[in-house]
Amino acid sequence: MDRDWMWLPNRLSRDYVEGVKSFIQVAKEHLRWDNKTRCPCRDCQNARFNDLLTIERHLIRFGFSRSYQKWIFHGEEHESQPNEQNDIGVDTEIVDATDADILNEVVDLMHIKVLNRWSDKSFDMLLQVLVDAFPERSNIPKTYYDAKKMLRDLGLGYDSIHACKYDCALFWKENETLDKCPVCDEPRYKFCNGKGKKIPQKVLRHFPLKSRLQRLFMSRHTTSDMRWHKEKRISEEGVLRHPADSEAWKDMDTQFPWFSQEPRNVRLGLATDGFNPFGSMSNSYSMWPIVLVPYNMAPWRCMKEMFFMLSLLIPGPQAPGRDIDVYLRPLIEELKELWHEGVQTFDVSTGENFRMHACVLWTINDFPAYGNLAGWSTKGYKACPVCNEDTSSLGIRSKICYMGHRRFLPLDHGWRRSRQHDGKPEFRPPPRMFSSDEILQQLCCLKHRKPGKHPNNVDRKRKRVPEELNWTKKSIFFELEYWSKLKLRHNIDVMHVEKNVCDSVVGTLLNIVGKTKDTNKARLDLADMNIRKELHLQIQGNKLVKPHACYTLTVEERKEFCKFLKSVKFPDGYAANLSRNVSINDGKISGLKSHDCHVLLQKLLPIAIRPYFNKDLCTTLVELCSFFQKLCAKTLYVNDLEKLEEGIVLILCKLERIFPPAFFDVMVHLMVHLPREAKLAGPVSYRWMYPFERNLGTLKRYVRNKARPEGSIAEAYIVNEALMFCSMYLTGIETRFNRSERNEDRFEDRVQGCLSIFSQQARPLGSRQHLQFSKEELTKAHWYIMNNCPELRPYLDEHTKELERTSSHNLEKRQEQEFPKWLADRMKALRVKQSPEATDELYSLACGPDNRVHTYMGCIVNGVRFHTKDRDDRRITQNSGICVSGEHDGEEIDFYGVLSNVVVLNYVLGYKVILFKCTWFDTNQKKKRIKHDYNFTTIQVTSTWYDNDPFILATQAQQVFYLDDYKNGHNWKVVQKVNHRHMWDVPERDTNIEIDEEVCGGSDEEAYQDNESHELNWFVEQDDGFEFQRSDRLNIDPEVVNDNVLILENMNDNDDNFICDDIEEEDETLDDYANENEMWLSSDSESESD
Repeated sequence: MDRDWMWLPNRLSRDYVEGVKSFIQVAKEHLRWDNKTRCPCRDCQNARFNDLLTIERHLIRFGFSRSYQKWIFHGEEHESQPNEQNDIGVDTEIVDATDADILNEVVDLMHIKVLNRWSDKSFDMLLQVLVDAFPERSNIPKTYYDAKKMLRDLGLGYDSIHACKYDCALFWKENETLDKCPVCDEPRYKFCNGKGKKIPQKVLRHFPLKSRLQRLFMSRHTTSDMRWHKEKRISEEGVLRHPADSEAWKDMDTQFPWFSQEPRNVRLGLATDGFNPFGSMSNSYSMWPIVLVPYNMAPWRCMKEMFFMLSLLIPGPQAPGRDIDVYLRPLIEELKELWHEGVQTFDVSTGENFRMHACVLWTINDFPAYGNLAGWSTKGYKACPVCNEDTSSLGIRSKICYMGHRRFLPLDHGWRRSRQHDGKPEFRPPPRMFSSDEILQQLCCLKHRKPGKHPNNVDRKRKRVPEELNWTKKSIFFELEYWSKLKLRHNIDVMHVEKNVCDSVVGTLLNIVGKTKDTNKARLDLADMNIRKELHLQIQGNKLVKPHACYTLTVEERKEFCKFLKSVKFPDGYAANLSRNVSINDGKISGLKSHDCHVLLQKLLPIAIRPYFNKDLCTTLVELCSFFQKLCAKTLYVNDLEKLEEGIVLILCKLERIFPPAFFDVMVHLMVHLPREAKLAGPVSYRWMYPFERNLGTLKRYVRNKARPEGSIAEAYIVNEALMFCSMYLTGIETRFNRSERNEDRFEDRVQGCLSIFSQQARPLGSRQHLQFSKEELTKAHWYIMNNCPELRPYLDEHTKELERTSSHNLEKRQEQEFPKWLADRMKALRVKQSPEATDELYSLACGPDNRVHTYMGCIVNGVRFHTKDRDDRRITQNSGICVSGEHDGEEIDFYGVLSNVVVLNYVLGYKVILFKCTWFDTNQKKKRIKHDYNFTTIQVTSTWYDNDPFILATQAQQVFYLDDYKNGHNWKVVQKVNHRHMWDVPERDTNIEIDEEVCGGSDEEAYQDNESHELNWFVEQDDGFEFQRSDRLNIDPEVVNDNVLILENMNDNDDNFICDDIEEEDETLDDYANENEMWLSSDSESESD
């Protein structure tokens, strides 16, 4: 059947409208019990059920989904592409029809179990009820174990590979038949006396990658996604929205053109991190999953957990550390095969086989795991893997600091001659960027190291000679042909850098014990370096005292700072409730998780510190916070990143003049390299640990048998993997692919129209109240609707010309008064003549609304939740802030206010319009009721304006939230605009050769990001005349120091001839670098996105 009409660009043409009506006739025969069926429009994508009238209107407005060629959900059989191999054994019945029905039912039940996290016991009880209710169905599984066995063949399975207890070797391939470790001679099994089952010391679970990649092309639901980067992505010069826009991706295309010619070749990111499967730090256990993510897909799909592929599950209880290469061997062998030979793969979209190849673009991990994978020790004097042998470090009391950031300044910069940073001028050139050949040459100097943690292994604590630098091994990834040619092999994790920087800054500002960098030893470091004498420890009488620093808040200021944080209310799903982590009486913050620090550093800290520090110090800290905010945007611009690269150097240099040397640990230093990595690899949201940390939480929930955590995770993973694949084909039940978002904006109680005002993506919330509008209110609301309906613009222009013929005086006011009646008379006359111009919608709009309106306390618009101010006052979230662009005195400005009411106006023929009734704060610039300070907008909220113009369309509202402004007083609020995490504004190339900005749904579990980096104004000030000390702080009483402090304590040994690596007995990710599972971070303050 010819269906070319489905793709006609003019969806109001006769052919398209008649085609839609023919589809409606077909769909009428396949309605559910509630007279609804799947809507195949581009917006619903067959995931939502609607009535036929709504479906018809959706198809006229949005068009058909591009992937819906066959009407398989509306009566047509899905025909697979002819393939002779598929006909082999076609006459043999593989599965009995009854068994097939049972299998479908079991898949449905198992999917519901997983989606709702039923316990195994409850599922067993349900199956028993079904067995008793249907005794004639003897093949119904009786237990969860039986149901799982039925699904086992649908999954892809995994391989169990035995490993040495000391991580020396795998009993795999050439070692498969051995009973003792070929390296340390330890027995393979715990018990091997010839009786009973042999129990291996350790078991590595390997989930074959090739079959999992093949599956992505064998499903019609995902095969087109694997070509998105080539077919739909729109590339703009200097704009980075996806890894495919990055320099690293394009360099790969240049060096290996044969690989890039096939868009279905897969590019992967590899992530790993250790976690405790028991969720209790009292039980020391570290398990390491290796996860792969396909970057071929669109931004809103590739980083979703459902597309993560678990490749290896490295067993505990100890972290593999530097010996992780032993466990990576099976994956590396697969990757070598996928690069050289590829694998024959069937593409369901074309019905043909092709040879699929794959490569790993980079790894994603925290900093200790970076060292394990790269083979570079992240400790010692050369801890920075990017600076390599040119790392600037200095031994101070009890630690090593990484200063010397003036090296990155231009050689003629004035700050290089200053002695105020570290007590001496800086004339060294910037650290070199080492080429691949130079890295390989360094690795050639390494001596062979015997793997494993056996006590008799002399290499487990071996001192390195200077020629080896900080290299501990040659990474196994260099066995991949392309690895040494990659622009970026390992990513510095922005999440952990930001977390550690936030901890250091906040801990120092609030003088939190254990977190502050302004310790007694830090003051001794200043004396050792002969800088900032006003901060040296001093003897007053018989006491040793520590003068108050300019960067530390007083006790009262700390309480006020915490009071500000306690008062913060975020919008729904934006962040955790930080007030639970704040103690006003103690002036302390505790229990912050990574995302809490992410929001605190970028949104709250720059506002909170303004009343307490002078301009130079405050400016520097605000610049630091803005740096992360700009770096973490969803869309990056190369020219912005170049400014960030220059700006972060200036920021770090200014911080060197503020904070003591102890502040500058390696995580602070790593900030200097983040803009360069963003230029190479694109937006950080594809390369940070947030999604993978949440995936660890999912794996942790799989553990049911705590005696065998790895086995529990492996078995649960393959069952869920099979269900995930099957759920794409399930109909009639809610799945991860079709379930509605939490903030679903579908408003079913109305007739959908083609006019923009009648097709708003909005849904009122709460109970409905009835209200009768006055004539004045109704007139105002109706005029606003008509004046903001773009389809009425030709009529408005025509009416304007008629008015100008009589008089041009007071034109706008006259039109507001006369146009509604003019349009009503016009439509009624056309209606009498049965003119097609007088459509139902135009006629309904012209007739005007009913004065009996419905009001609500909330509304969801485009996936964003709004509440009225009255409702907000009773909740811990803030969803009433409104911002809308408008005109005042001929100038385009932003209007700020709060939502007072959600009003639904009812028109004839069932059409409805949702309006927001708002209270607008007077932000008249002439009255000085709005201020701009450090790129923040501060408004006075005591007075209002435009009280007689309170209405806006619900879809026009942008959500903002307001923060108390302690600098300007209690009548002032700081405005923060919200760019919600589940919204993506990414242009796509349409097959109709038209480009549309499609806003696509993502996940509520993503970290908050601003949309675009260029939306944030950012400039780093550089002024030689710094003044950090406020005069009112000079009289603050100093802190009395314990008399046991040894001023003459020995310095660290600066000898760089030998570097000794510590034995990695525990997962450093869990204790050294403030990971999510750290005890200090344990808190019940989960954000709604976690």
